Amino acid sequence: MRKVHFWKTLLLVVVSAVLFVGCSSNESGGKKENNGNKAENEMVIAVNENFISMDPHNTGDTNSNSVQSAMLEGLLGSDEEGKIVNQLAEDYSVSDDALSYTFKLRQDVKFHDGELFNANAVKANFERIMNDDSLRLNSRGFNLISNIEIINDYEMKITLKEPYSGMLTRFVSAKILSPKLIEAGSDEIGKNPVGTGPFEFVEWVQGDHLTVERFDDYWSKKDRVEKITYKPVPENGSRVAMLKTGEAHVIYPLPNQNIKELEGNNDVEVQKIPSTIARYVSINTMKEPFNDPRVRQAMNYAVSKDAFISVVNAGYGLPLDSIIPSKTLHYSKQDVYEQNIEKAKELLKEAGFENGFQAEIWGNTNSDTMKGMQFVQQQLKDIGIEVEIKSMEEGTLSDEIYGPQTPEEAKVQMWYVSWSAYPSDTTNATKPLFYSGSFPPNGANTAYYKNDQVDGWIEEVNKTVDASKQASIYSDIQSTIYKDAPWIFLGVDEILAGQRSNVEGVFISPDGGIKVTDANLK
Repeated sequence: MRKVHFWKTLLLVVVSAVLFVGCSSNESGGKKENNGNKAENEMVIAVNENFISMDPHNTGDTNSNSVQSAMLEGLLGSDEEGKIVNQLAEDYSVSDDALSYTFKLRQDVKFHDGELFNANAVKANFERIMNDDSLRLNSRGFNLISNIEIINDYEMKITLKEPYSGMLTRFVSAKILSPKLIEAGSDEIGKNPVGTGPFEFVEWVQGDHLTVERFDDYWSKKDRVEKITYKPVPENGSRVAMLKTGEAHVIYPLPNQNIKELEGNNDVEVQKIPSTIARYVSINTMKEPFNDPRVRQAMNYAVSKDAFISVVNAGYGLPLDSIIPSKTLHYSKQDVYEQNIEKAKELLKEAGFENGFQAEIWGNTNSDTMKGMQFVQQQLKDIGIEVEIKSMEEGTLSDEIYGPQTPEEAKVQMWYVSWSAYPSDTTNATKPLFYSGSFPPNGANTAYYKNDQVDGWIEEVNKTVDASKQASIYSDIQSTIYKDAPWIFLGVDEILAGQRSNVEGVFISPDGGIKVTDANLK
């Protein structure tokens, strides 16, 4: 009996070993022996705000874009420096007149639902954007497409009605969804995004977490973590505590006041990245008294940019000395509004507001935003402007900002906010923010800024591919808008992020996006 039991036991061990090896081997590498420890195969990323949308064609916030980039891809992508690189397109070319873009597509790429990626899939996505003017990307280049020609299954040509200098970056932004999902409609896209990315959607519990799992049929065969859970954690101290205990593997942003304590922690790495993230207060230029440029200039003279960087950003960053950050193509430095309380009061007096006035500022609920709004409130108080702070959950705030259909319906007076663009994309750093055709809900010109001369320059520069001419026009655009002061110009971030020392393959791009294509745990 003992001998029979021995051989049964030995056979069980051998079979178990074979099954274990079979289950562990995987073409894409990725899955690790975890000995029952689920945490070894799951990465947690804690961010400062809730996600708003999983529809890649209608997204305006960086956190939503970051999560989407784990699941979805465009014809083109961007690298760690923000430079444009090939993604679902193996190669591309642009005609001499800048009207035609020809793409050679990757073959043997699958969507998460098993559908094959090809030129027809791209056409279905682009036509969705072209035919629906409620989608953000419609007004950002795709309404200029006049023809989509499918040359063969893996080659296509896109022709524009007129030259548009920022079109390449639009092909980065336009993530490609499964045609089956597009047929299902926009509601289903927001609930269950299906793309070609290295990770596929699992679930989204609003306000708590969003989870993705490794897609083992991904076209780039590399070792990756099995699961990533994104958690919105607005409170700075909570994010830091999660990083220190290992509950989170990556946190972004890293609160600057915690840098010194974390730099002394051997289990944590602090990342510092030059950015294209501009911080400012958008001023509704169509509401009194903000419709007077002297009032807006006074507000800029009242706020110390150096103090903002010191107090709010703990010294990490630079003054915003133009309408775009210095890492952006065609940047032109302007004379900063140095703090000058007497000049600010004089301008207010000229505008008829010698005794100041009352106003309100909106922002989201995260700790850094609250600190920034309180700083602006204190600075403006010195010139008699009494500011009431109104903080809102991100989704509610977005509805309030972008929901109004006309400038007259907009209730916002001031909005404490940030904006980022690809370093190579001056178009997206200017037209959506300052062109009169970009008022909400069609764009992000939340200052409702309108200057006919600036409108003309923006239209002209978007039609030229001559780099020297672009630089000249963008210089005029920057100097004019900076003087008109539709914003309180504050600072440009140095991006701060924290990660556990066993994390690899995760990076933060200059525009603040979290890239996890090759995310893994050592």
